Amino acid sequence: MTNKKQIKPTESELEILQVLWEHGPSTVRKVHEEMAKSKDVGYTTTLKLMQIMHEKGLVSRDTSSKTHIYQSEVDQQQTSQQMVNKLINNMFSGSASRLVMQALGNHKTSKTEIEAIKRYLDELENKS
Repeated sequence: MTNKKQIKPTESELEILQVLWEHGPSTVRKVHEEMAKSKDVGYTTTLKLMQIMHEKGLVSRDTSSKTHIYQSEVDQQQTSQQMVNKLINNMFSGSASRLVMQALGNHKTSKTEIEAIKRYLDELENKS
């Protein structure tokens, strides 16, 4: 997978990448079918987006058979990290704690999730 300095996929491109990360190399039809489960999207729109993503280097395309197989060329963890960093910087003035407090304040957090967060915070505290 390529190591892009700054990965900047659009929201629609992120949805396609999510399908490729979850299902692995896939045809346009497979990606389209997965996306159509949650939103109204045309096949030709999915195809065009994937062609643009190929031009950007976000996906590679195997053309050795009649149906082209697309594969993500960006790492899910790296992309997630860059997107969260961008969100923290743009919306929360660089404060990760403000992001966490906003997220926890806006969503019903289960006891199990709170315990996992506490364990993670304890681990972070023990590292420093």
